[in-house]
Amino acid sequence: MILGIDLGTTNSLICYLKQGVPVAIPNAAGKFLTPSVVGVDDDVMLVGAAARERLYKFPQLTSHSFKRLMGSKQSVRLGGKQYSPEDLSALVLRALKADAEIYLGTEVKDVVISVPAYFNESQRRATKVAGELAGLNVRQLINEPTAAALFHGIQDYETEAKFLIFDLGGGTFDVSILEKFEGVMEVRATGGDSFLGGDDFTQVLVDLFGSKTELSAAQLHNPAIVSAIRFVAEDAKRNFSEQNQISMQVQVAGELKSALITLEEFETACKGLLERLRTPIERALRDARLRVGDLDELVMVGGATRMGLIRKLVSQLFGRLPARYIDPDQTIGLGTAVCAGLIAKDIAFNEIVLTDVCPHTLGTEVLDYDQQNQAIGLTFLPIIERNTIVPASRVQTVVTSNDGQTQLSIRVFQGESRDCSKNVLLETLELDIPARPKGEISAAIRYTYDINGMLEVDVDVENAGIHKNLVISKLAGTIDAEEIAERRKVLAALKVHPRDQEENRYLLERGERLYEQFLGERRDHVRLLLTQFIAVIEKQDPLEILKAREAFLRALNSLDRGEVW
Repeated sequence: MILGIDLGTTNSLICYLKQGVPVAIPNAAGKFLTPSVVGVDDDVMLVGAAARERLYKFPQLTSHSFKRLMGSKQSVRLGGKQYSPEDLSALVLRALKADAEIYLGTEVKDVVISVPAYFNESQRRATKVAGELAGLNVRQLINEPTAAALFHGIQDYETEAKFLIFDLGGGTFDVSILEKFEGVMEVRATGGDSFLGGDDFTQVLVDLFGSKTELSAAQLHNPAIVSAIRFVAEDAKRNFSEQNQISMQVQVAGELKSALITLEEFETACKGLLERLRTPIERALRDARLRVGDLDELVMVGGATRMGLIRKLVSQLFGRLPARYIDPDQTIGLGTAVCAGLIAKDIAFNEIVLTDVCPHTLGTEVLDYDQQNQAIGLTFLPIIERNTIVPASRVQTVVTSNDGQTQLSIRVFQGESRDCSKNVLLETLELDIPARPKGEISAAIRYTYDINGMLEVDVDVENAGIHKNLVISKLAGTIDAEEIAERRKVLAALKVHPRDQEENRYLLERGERLYEQFLGERRDHVRLLLTQFIAVIEKQDPLEILKAREAFLRALNSLDRGEVW
C-alpha cells in the first residue's frame, strides 16, 4: 500500500485509499491534522499538538515553520542540540507514520509526499531526505496544487475544464493552472513564492500590536514575548473573517497590554503581501497563455485561504469566488492519496493520466557576446524552460570560446535569472576535448526531464566522437546510504513521547498555557483542574484517565471560549 502525506508548514496529514476513495487518517489525539511543531522537554522530544502548546511558554525549546528552511544550511537549536530542517521534518513524518501504522494495523513504508510547486531542487531533495530519515520510501514528490487538483478532479470526472489552484498555506504560496480532458490531468503552468504564507500575515498583526502598545525593540526581539503575541495573533487573524475589528490582549512583563486593530488597518498593513500574491498568478496565466475569462474553475486550498482579505483579493482578481468550497486543510493530503493510487495502479484511477510541468527553468552557463561579437561575460542559457510539460527533452548547441581549449565545463543550473550566481547549481560535468581554434569544437547539450524529477544530461561533442552522460535525481538525496543510516540511528535514539500518553500531554501543556494567560479566579480554576487531572494520571488507571481527560477537555474548551464556569 502506498500512502499520501501532506507535509505542511503549519499542519501535516497522512491519507490512504479505501476502496478507491481517499481517506484521512486520525492521529493519536483523534485529529486529522498534526501540527508541524517539534519541542524538547528535558530529554523527551514532543511532536504535534503537545509541542505546539509549548510554543507559548517555551519558544526557545520549540520549533515551528521549519519547512521554510528546507534545502538551506540553516539549523535550529533546541535544548542544547542543533537540528537540521530535515531532522525536524523527519520527526513529524515519523509521527504520521506511527499514527497510520496503528490505525491500519500494518507497516507503512511507501509514500507520496507533497511539496510546494515552486520548491527548487535543494528543497525537494531535502524533503526526500527527511522521508528517508523517518524510515519511509518516498515513491514520488507531487506538487501541492497538482495534488489538490487530483482530489478536486475526481469529484466531477466527466467534466472537461481549465482551472486554477490557489494554494496559500502557513509558509508557502503556490498557483497552478491545469486542464482536464479525456481522463488527462495536464498541468499547464505553475508559480509561487516559497516564503509567503499565513505566517507572514500573522507577523503583520504582531507588528501592529507592538506598534500600538509601544513595545520596545528589546521586547519585540524577546522570543517569549513574541511567541505570546503570535499565539494571540493567530486567533485574531481568523476572527477577521467575521469581524471588522479585533482586540488583542497579551501579558508582557507582568503587565496586560491591549490593542484594538481594525480590518482596514490590517488590510493596509498587508498591502505588500497581497501584491506578492498577484505576481505569480499573473505570470502563471501568461505562461499558460490564458486569460482570467478562460478559466472554468477556481479552487482555493491551504488554511490561510480562510482569511477574509484573501477571498476578497481573489474575487477582485477573478471576478468571482471559488465555484465550490472544499476543505482547504485536507485537500492536498487527500490528493496525495489519489496520486498514490495512480502509482499503485489502483483500479479506481486506471483511466486518469497525470502530467506535470518543470517548475523552474533548467539550463547551463555560457559566454555571451554582443552584436560586435565581443565577449561580455558569462550568462544563463535556458534549455528546458519553466512550465514545459514533462516528460520533455530539449537540446542546445554550444561551441568553444578559446583557441586551444582542452576542457569543456557544463554547469547545470536551475532558476530564472540571467546571472547564474543567482540560480541553483545542480551539478558540473567536465569533458576533455581536442585542442582546436575557438568555435571549431561544438557540443550538443541535451536535457531530459521526467515527471518524477529526474534530469538526464547528455553531451555530444559532435566532431570529436565524445559522449558524456549525467543523471541528476532530486529523489536520490545528496548524502550517501551510510550517512543516511547514521543520521537515522541518531534520530531513533531520541526519546519521542510515547504515543499512548500524547493526548494527556497535550491537555497538560494546554492547561499550563491557559494558566500563564489568565489572572485571578480563572487562573485559580485552571490550577485546580490541572491538579485534579494530574492526580488521576498518577493512579495509572486507563479508564479513569479517559473519563478525566474528557472532562478536562470540556473544561478547557469552555475556558477558551470565555464561557461561565
